[in-house]
Amino acid sequence: MSATLSRGSLQPGQQKLAEKFTILNDRGIGMLTRVYNIKKACGDPKAKPSYLIDKNLESAVKFIVRKFPAVETRNNNQQLAQLQKEKSEILKNLALYYFTFVDVMEFKVCTVNFDLTKNYLDLVVTYTNLMMLLSRIEERKAIIGLYNYAHEMTHGSSDREYPRLGQMIVDYENPLKKMMEEFVPHGKSLSDALLSLQMVYPRRNLSADQWRNAQLLSLISAPSTMLNPAQSDTVSYLGFILCHGVLNSDQAALSLWKLALQSSTCLCLFRDEVFHIHKAAEDLFINIRGYNKRVNDIKECKEQALSHAGLMHRERRKFLRSALKELATVLSDQPGLLGPKALFVFMALSFARDEIIWLLRHADNIQKKSTDDFIDKHIAELIFYMEELRAHVRKYGPVMQRYYVQYLSGFDAVVLNELVQNLSVCPEDESIIMSSFVNTMTSLGVKQVEDGDVFDFRGMRLDWFRLQAYTSVSKASLGIADHRELGKMMNTIIFHTKMVDSLVEMLVETSDLSIFCFYSRAFEKMFQQCLELPSQSRHSISFPLLCTHFMSCTHELCPEERHHIGDRSLSLCNMFLDEMAKQARNLITDICTEQCTLSDQLLPKHCAKTISQAVNKKSKKQTGKKGEPEREKPGVESMRKNRLLVTNLDKLHTALSELCFSINYVPNMVIWEHTFTPREYLTSHLEIRFTKSIVGMTMYNQATQEIAKPSELLTSVRAYMTVLQSIENYVQIDITRVFNNVLLQQTQHLDSHGEPTITSLYTNWYLETLLRQVSNGHIAYFPAMKAFVNLPTENELTFNAEEYSDISEMRSLSELLGPYGMKFLSESLMWHISSQVAELKKLVVDNVEVLTQMRTSFDKPGEMAALFKKLSSVDSVLKRMTIIGVILSFRSLAQEALRDVLSCHIPFLVSSVEDFKDHIPRETDMKVAMNVYELSSAAGLPCEIDPALVVALSSQKSENISPEEEYKIACLLMVFVAVSMPTLASNVMSQYSPAIEGHCNNIHCLAKAINQIAAALFTIHKGSIEDRLKEFLALASSSLLKIGQETDKTTTRNRESVYLLLDMIVQESPFLTMDLLESCFPYVLLRNAYHAVYKQSVPSST
Repeated sequence: MSATLSRGSLQPGQQKLAEKFTILNDRGIGMLTRVYNIKKACGDPKAKPSYLIDKNLESAVKFIVRKFPAVETRNNNQQLAQLQKEKSEILKNLALYYFTFVDVMEFKVCTVNFDLTKNYLDLVVTYTNLMMLLSRIEERKAIIGLYNYAHEMTHGSSDREYPRLGQMIVDYENPLKKMMEEFVPHGKSLSDALLSLQMVYPRRNLSADQWRNAQLLSLISAPSTMLNPAQSDTVSYLGFILCHGVLNSDQAALSLWKLALQSSTCLCLFRDEVFHIHKAAEDLFINIRGYNKRVNDIKECKEQALSHAGLMHRERRKFLRSALKELATVLSDQPGLLGPKALFVFMALSFARDEIIWLLRHADNIQKKSTDDFIDKHIAELIFYMEELRAHVRKYGPVMQRYYVQYLSGFDAVVLNELVQNLSVCPEDESIIMSSFVNTMTSLGVKQVEDGDVFDFRGMRLDWFRLQAYTSVSKASLGIADHRELGKMMNTIIFHTKMVDSLVEMLVETSDLSIFCFYSRAFEKMFQQCLELPSQSRHSISFPLLCTHFMSCTHELCPEERHHIGDRSLSLCNMFLDEMAKQARNLITDICTEQCTLSDQLLPKHCAKTISQAVNKKSKKQTGKKGEPEREKPGVESMRKNRLLVTNLDKLHTALSELCFSINYVPNMVIWEHTFTPREYLTSHLEIRFTKSIVGMTMYNQATQEIAKPSELLTSVRAYMTVLQSIENYVQIDITRVFNNVLLQQTQHLDSHGEPTITSLYTNWYLETLLRQVSNGHIAYFPAMKAFVNLPTENELTFNAEEYSDISEMRSLSELLGPYGMKFLSESLMWHISSQVAELKKLVVDNVEVLTQMRTSFDKPGEMAALFKKLSSVDSVLKRMTIIGVILSFRSLAQEALRDVLSCHIPFLVSSVEDFKDHIPRETDMKVAMNVYELSSAAGLPCEIDPALVVALSSQKSENISPEEEYKIACLLMVFVAVSMPTLASNVMSQYSPAIEGHCNNIHCLAKAINQIAAALFTIHKGSIEDRLKEFLALASSSLLKIGQETDKTTTRNRESVYLLLDMIVQESPFLTMDLLESCFPYVLLRNAYHAVYKQSVPSST
């Protein structure tokens, strides 16, 4: 709503005064923004206009500055020749700078004619700051002169604004001195406006103790008045330097001026541009006759400011921290109080903002040796409570709207109507506007708030502004000075309207801290101090939240800085959240390390010493040195003598809970159309650190080939996960997602960053270290123990194979690697087997003719003996088959462990897969059967045909050999192995040991190798597995029966032990039966062989 006034008696300069003030104040801020950006650009070598640093234009620039503002182009062709070449580019690139200066000049012309207290003072301040900031641009003459010379060279004449602009630049070399002269005609108006602050400004500058005694900002000091609405006065700015004459004539003015000088050493021009008030005032007054007293006053005030201002402001911040905390606590519990006590909230925000900006400004411009008063490690707490109050206002905006809508319609409208009715004189125009105010307020209702109607009282506020202007001029029939109650009431109403339609704008006006954008170094330093102090880390979220303020400092008159400030706000917020997450991650890592150490103490290996001590104590044996300290038992760390005892773990948990409070404070924040989620930063860092920690805890050393036992790693990982799960008590994050992302990646060969995982490390270690030592004869597979065991050798191994391959370790490995990881391990094992099979095929090809003859002559002993002597690489065939058997035995252990683990985790699914596998009809198509076998193998179930081995061997098919030839080679390979078996009897290490149910040279693994290789090869070549194994058994039996007739003890020393291989092969095979073996090899020989090896082992065991 806006009513129009038409007053013919008003002077032209007084018409539309309100509109002019509003527009000029806004435009002044825009001009300040543009001039500030020009100054910063000229001060930055990277952003400075290139023409000012171009060596070719250096002489021309110096000439222009020297002659400024005069223009001489005729007699200086040499110096300006280069300028002639660049004129069009100069006109284009310096236009923005030049016309900004022109706009400043136009703003100056408009400013000095107006008169209304608050807006007038605001305008004077803006104008003063603008002219002082302009004078600080050292390159202003060069920029203006360059542009004008280029303009003259292009158009034949100077720019039409240049003469006035040049003169203004010259006049304002010393801006304060010039403005002192300029404001002489306005001295009375300005001094009256400033003197109106004498009741307000001293109250605003009281000490913290005085604030505390007055119980300022306290809602709970007087509960009976808690629901009483608060009232206010206006606070504005001082500028007695511009009307210095009043300082000598008015004691009140002098007192106000001294108060201003004592509370600060520097004042803000714009953003981070400051000027030192004492030096500036002293330089001005020292040259004015009769101002010696004032100069002495300035020196006294300066000393006062340097010695006491820092302490006074520090105490104020201390008071404000407790006051705002109390205010935020009460309002969070009783948000309904935001209505009647809204003014308290905005006063608190305003006070806190002023103290923070004061500290920021002075800390960056310290003039004192002692800086303790300018370092506030608790500043984050004050900012945090400001943000909490701001959040309450935004969250409960509708509550405040309901309250003030009812207040305006039910109280303000009634009181205003009575005041208007009681006016002795009220001209028609003023009466119309007053009536419109009453009607507007009376029409308001709570339903509008409930329906979400948009309120807009800007017209009403502008009308009041106009009314103030009209009633403040001389000869006004209704003088506002004579009706103070009406003025106070209208000011209160205006505040109430802002509580309905301008809450966001009020927050910006009273608590905007976008100035931190221009104090980046101090901002980052405060943040680091906050993180370093555990008691303050809970408030660290206030720094990212401050980045949401930055865009409010932009202005539509300077759109080009939006991207720069937006990028800065994004980068700072990102850095703060990242640092917070890193700090939390480091604390969590330290806690995990402590917990892993405690879990490590519970490992079985540590109980040996305790058991030994107990046994020795029982047998009364004295062992160890006297006075040796008794080893602390696990759990002793939990015993507390008193509550004051604080452990390192306690400190870590406290620090973590404080920091997590901050991370969890807001779910997200929006900055320049970008959404930041603090919790996601923590989640991301936890994933990265958990990944590195898991890999690090393997303690894999490539040089020494050392690695942690799977069971110990599993214990550490579980301890780590327990700590991470407890994080959900502090922060609302999905830690299960972290586990899934990290642990699933660890089941792959490489993680998402291309780094090795525990799957690749353990696969590599088992293949390259453990199984390689088995091949070298240093380790044997003991079927009775289901583990690989070290054999006594000259060079002792650096690790105990049993501690890495027994059932518990393999189960731990399966827990860590999961089905995916175990599948990768199997595939790697199969790749090694396929390479051995490839070599075996080459040996078969070398002996193909002899093997072909032997295949059909197994019933002719003499011919077989002659053919056997023609064979080459017999030992190599057996060694390679043994290696294959060892690898398959290891895989069998791994598969069995995987089955046990999965049976615990998913018993119903595993039993279903097992049932499915066991009931495949014999006539099922092989492709379908292989799919079932693959599923079963992934669950750790043993299969008649190993699908992984089939896949590995299938990839070996040679292009130059026909399928028939491949099939023949596969058949001859079985023949080669069968006829080579008798040679094992001559090996000393081939003796069977009943204790381990195997042979020390691992030839018992041949049984698994022969069955698995035969099944895989003849599945690939679509042959009959059963027929081929029968053929193998016939050949092997025939060959082994022949060594029973040998008389040479050397060749038959372990004959009985080798006989047992036939029994093992049949026992291992799903395709062969004992009846079939009986038909080839008399069972009495097997029985006698078992009797002999057991009898042979009895003396050695005793």
